[in-house]
Amino acid sequence: MKGVVFPGRRSLELADFPDPSPEAGEVVIRVMASGMCGSDLHQYRSAEPPTCIVGHEPSGVVEAVGVGVSPRLARVGDRVTVHHYAGCTVCDECRSGWYQLCREGAVRYGADAHGSHAPYMVVPAVTLVRLPESLSFETGAALGCGSGTAWGALRRLGHLAGADLVVSGQGPVGLSATMIASAIGARVIAVDVEDSRLKMARDFGAAEVVNPREAPVNETVRELTGGVGASLVLETSGAPQAGTAALASLATWGRACFVGLGGGAFEVDVTALLRTQATIMTSWTLSISDLARCVDFADRYSLPVDRLFTDRWRLEEAAAAYAAFDQQRNGKGVFLFQ
Repeated sequence: MKGVVFPGRRSLELADFPDPSPEAGEVVIRVMASGMCGSDLHQYRSAEPPTCIVGHEPSGVVEAVGVGVSPRLARVGDRVTVHHYAGCTVCDECRSGWYQLCREGAVRYGADAHGSHAPYMVVPAVTLVRLPESLSFETGAALGCGSGTAWGALRRLGHLAGADLVVSGQGPVGLSATMIASAIGARVIAVDVEDSRLKMARDFGAAEVVNPREAPVNETVRELTGGVGASLVLETSGAPQAGTAALASLATWGRACFVGLGGGAFEVDVTALLRTQATIMTSWTLSISDLARCVDFADRYSLPVDRLFTDRWRLEEAAAAYAAFDQQRNGKGVFLFQ
């Protein structure tokens, strides 16, 4: 089979690999959709990218099942999404569903082991979450990481219904957060420097939008909240100036969560925050149990996750796909295998 690899510095190849077969406890997934994640761009741009097949947002159909896999975990023909990490399964973090925090060292598919930008992928059966027939494979791919990351961060922030929530950055993760939080009942104030993404945020339920190129974010947020500030802030862009603006937008007792990667560091003025009683936290994707909850929520509330995808590609178009994705002007891209 062909799989996408990154030789380095924005180059890409379709290399030949043997079709995988499952060992004990594993399954082979016939990949139907493989999403392109913002973190894939860090590998794509890197001078020292991973040597494996990249991509870590798969959904598809179970093609083969290894020895010892319980039918409760996987059967041939199951529609699934994948929690794209593997751990020892016995440490406290793994037993709570946080394989990426494994105390023995986690495997990240698409970085440490072959990922999903290929027709087939082998993973431990314990990483699977069944995908209802009502959800597309594209939705399943997004929920496995990008939209799932938004879900995990919103869970960290706590009670959303009725709250003023600033979502900083309206890329795929930010738009997912806007969509999910609006469905839960938060008043979302969406922030981005691209008007096209702010329009998408409106379509996904944002009550207000702010372009930092046109007005200071913190001042605008305080105007929109009667001078109080937002009780919740989710920063998804990773830009240092966005992090500073996010903290300046917080209300007293506010909670801020940071998930954006690769933008660089910024200073936190503890003295300025001290009397606000602010809580600052991070969030790294989500546990497998929360992935199952996220899938169920998307199903029950008919979330329009497919609308995150503005670009759909075949695997043989991978070079053009990543060149376009590297511009970060559109929504989300996905490889389809049908």
